[in-house]
Amino acid sequence: MMSAESWNLFFKIQIAVVHGLGVLNAIHAVLRVRTPQAAAGWALALVTFPYFAIPLYWIFGRSKFIGYRRAMSDEGGPLSAIARDAAAATAPHATDLGMGDNFRHWSKTLTTLPATFGNHVELLIDGDATFQAIFAAIESARSYLLAQFFIVNDDALGREFQNRLIKKAKEGVKICFLFDEVGCHALSRRWLRTLRREGVRVEAFHTTRGRGNRFQLNFRNHRKVVVADGREALVGGLNVGDEYVGRGKQFGPWRDTHVRIEGPAVQAVQLAFVEDWHWATGDVPCLNWMPAAAAANQCALVLATGPADEAERCSLTFIRAVNSAQSRLWISSPYFVPDATVLTALQLAALRGVEVRVLLPVRSDHWLPTLSCFSYYESLAWAGIELWRYQPGFMHQKVLLVDDELASVGSINVDYRSFHLNFELAVLVSDQTFARQVKAMLAQDFANSQRVDLADYRRRPWWFKAAVRSARLLSPVQ
Repeated sequence: MMSAESWNLFFKIQIAVVHGLGVLNAIHAVLRVRTPQAAAGWALALVTFPYFAIPLYWIFGRSKFIGYRRAMSDEGGPLSAIARDAAAATAPHATDLGMGDNFRHWSKTLTTLPATFGNHVELLIDGDATFQAIFAAIESARSYLLAQFFIVNDDALGREFQNRLIKKAKEGVKICFLFDEVGCHALSRRWLRTLRREGVRVEAFHTTRGRGNRFQLNFRNHRKVVVADGREALVGGLNVGDEYVGRGKQFGPWRDTHVRIEGPAVQAVQLAFVEDWHWATGDVPCLNWMPAAAAANQCALVLATGPADEAERCSLTFIRAVNSAQSRLWISSPYFVPDATVLTALQLAALRGVEVRVLLPVRSDHWLPTLSCFSYYESLAWAGIELWRYQPGFMHQKVLLVDDELASVGSINVDYRSFHLNFELAVLVSDQTFARQVKAMLAQDFANSQRVDLADYRRRPWWFKAAVRSARLLSPVQ
């Protein structure tokens, strides 16, 4: 048995080791964490409370997804060759998105494939229209199907989706299905085994693959993608589950938006999927990379962003869009937790006379971002930014409208997680006809909403305001 002196020495060594690890992790945070504020917060916690802070830092502290970008940029790998071929094939369709001078050069720096003309982008409002289009795309596939979702539920809609994939697999269509482990944590293994048994290639995104990602649970693949034969793609805000078509008991009516794309922009959606698939599996499926122009001739840019980006693609593009607004800036997002740079851009837009409206749900499925949003009320009201709350049910769409020309639909929320931590995908469309459709859709949403009165928040008790400020401190992990 160890003597009392030996135990005392053992505990002292343990304490020294833990505090030493805290200092080393604090140094790592100062060197690697994305913002000075977050770096200072982590460093202070790691030095002061290393027993609690070290495991939290290993799980939530990193802001870069290790290994993903290296795998994508391997010059000798198959993915690099495919990206070059796709860029060459879409080059004849390249155009300017119309967000100011020299945007083509700017977007070329931040996106793998350029904005293209020759697209047809169809607005899909709510779940019934979206899944009717998704199921029609699945049925139309003759060679292959690519499908990727953040959440899939083993319920009526989930099983219908499963059955349609199985039907196409039996017809000889090659199917690649990718899911996020965190989002699909409740999905039954039986649901996945059934797909695999029937010939569908099913893979998890593998957020924790690689030594540097072993403890990392903070990154998510939030994309929602379906591609049929490289000629048709569907992207937007809807996952697969009964609640997304309004059958859920908790939220009732579900307000969401998706788009269906034909034309060269499909190749960019497909390339984003293949990058994720390559990370998850190490291989690259044989696909159609020859774009076909659609009759509508709309200009579209596919923005695929994530924590492996060398630059802040998501926030940079959002801020550029905000800065280009001249008369109208309407934003719809279920969560509104912007960082200081985004908030400043919105304030400046409002101060120069742009009508800035932010549409949020009256109730949310996550209480932390809901509380955090209250902390922005004063900053928004001071600049003249209107905040609206959608009343009929849960509003989950991620939509941006700039003036009467540019609109965006995708999976990107206006929060820290979407801008910095999640893999996201959205399509930006520069077309007056499409912008009018989005404007009419959002105008109806605002008609079903109530404008927030700042005085209501000021009347709240002190403990609620304290909870709001505390929730905002946790914005990087919400």
